[in-house]
Amino acid sequence: MKLLTQALEKRFAEVGSQENEKDPIFIAKFFHPVVGFYWFASEYDPKTKCFFGYASLFHDINDEWGSFSLEELESVKKFGLGVERDLFFKETRSSEIIKNIEYLQL
Repeated sequence: MKLLTQALEKRFAEVGSQENEKDPIFIAKFFHPVVGFYWFASEYDPKTKCFFGYASLFHDINDEWGSFSLEELESVKKFGLGVERDLFFKETRSSEIIKNIEYLQL
């Protein structure tokens, strides 16, 4: 599965920096289908191929805002499976995702 399509890259460019936004919009969601890792991207820099957003790994222990690279997502392999993009994810304010994060990890 292609994690970053041209349409998605275009959408990130349209939204631009959300650095000063109190409640940024998550534009894309990536996940590992077995181990419960989730990445929610609010920004993307095509020069560095890095996203900025929120990562939820290991069920609340390491949840944090930060950067993660497209290459990093593409390299994750656990139980023979890689990271996928949630094809049904709709743009959502970060506050909605973060307050409901435990429901994603069932």
